[in-house]
Amino acid sequence: MTDTATPHVFDATAATFEDTVIRKSLETPVLVDFWATWCGPCKTLGPLLDKLAGDYNGAFVLAKVDVDQEQELAAAFQIRSVPTVMLVKDGQLVDGFPGALPEGQLREFLKHHGIEPAALAEEAAAVETAPPLDPHAEVMRLRKAIEAEPDKSELALDLALALLQTGAAGEAEHLLDGLPANLATDDRTVKARARLGFAALLQDAPPAAVLETAIAADPADLRARHLLGVRRLVSGDAEGGLQQFIEMLQRDRGYGDGLAKKSLIDAFRVVEDEDLVGRYRRKMASLLLV
Repeated sequence: MTDTATPHVFDATAATFEDTVIRKSLETPVLVDFWATWCGPCKTLGPLLDKLAGDYNGAFVLAKVDVDQEQELAAAFQIRSVPTVMLVKDGQLVDGFPGALPEGQLREFLKHHGIEPAALAEEAAAVETAPPLDPHAEVMRLRKAIEAEPDKSELALDLALALLQTGAAGEAEHLLDGLPANLATDDRTVKARARLGFAALLQDAPPAAVLETAIAADPADLRARHLLGVRRLVSGDAEGGLQQFIEMLQRDRGYGDGLAKKSLIDAFRVVEDEDLVGRYRRKMASLLLV
């Protein structure tokens, strides 16, 4: 048995799995740690997961499965090596990874699925939602701010993001290229680069109407679907873009060396709607796990 050091960590068995993991995940995400007593990396990963369960204070719960004691569960999840971690949300397996990850990557994995420490989530909920900004007005405001403080690199990043909202990809890319090293790896910069990557795909692409006509004539035209998905994503129709990529994945997951999966993952980096991203992550996971 494991040492459940926090109230958010427990041992899961085949007999209790339905209640403690599947049903529990309808309310709270459940991270399932498949481990073994003889596994060296498990001794590194296990305490890290325990620590995070405490740090996140109920934002997720951690279920421990000893694969030697629970061979039926291990077989059901097709566990081929330990440690292996699975995330269950809303009653479904949505993602997972094999091996031991460092704490930073574990936190990033949780963040990708909208899981933040409970204290931070409460603080965010208490903040009143600000009205959406007019990107053109924001560009003008930031240009004036940069005139006043030309050495403030953070303003250049803010301006690049605002320019992307207006479609000025060329100027935005120039600003991003000039950022200092400490901002070049900022999460917002990474997202901006992903947006630029999508915009670059459209330089010689047909208009949306032409792509829609091509798909209507041949629903299996995955090149047209990909470009239409990119067009919709760049134009602000995030769900329309994601739906095209999911359709590609359903039809041929191997097309273009896994282009559908890659496009979905890149899109998850730029779409701001966490609920929408979570929904399409689950769709992607269910298709890949078939």
